[in-house]
Amino acid sequence: MKTSVTRYCSHKCNSKAYKERIRTKKIKKSNTQTLITKTQDIEHTKAKEFLNVNEVCLLIGISKRTVYRLFENSQLNKYKVGSRTIIKRSEIDKLFTTS
Repeated sequence: MKTSVTRYCSHKCNSKAYKERIRTKKIKKSNTQTLITKTQDIEHTKAKEFLNVNEVCLLIGISKRTVYRLFENSQLNKYKVGSRTIIKRSEIDKLFTTS
């Protein structure tokens, strides 16, 4: 006896729909976790006194090349510690207040 409340025409269609629902849930969960991680990284970066080039890129939203261009034009001061390049947070703030 067939019922009138069946959602899918066959077991195969039901399985495909189930897999699609599970896949969608996983993607949504992954996107949520990625968003949380990104916001935590930015908040952590905002609290630091000294930043590296990658953190400056993340904080301001510019490319590495632009950061190095700012160094070349003396618009942003950098400090070398061994082979590492660091930038004071106050230098970034000055960059936006003088413009």
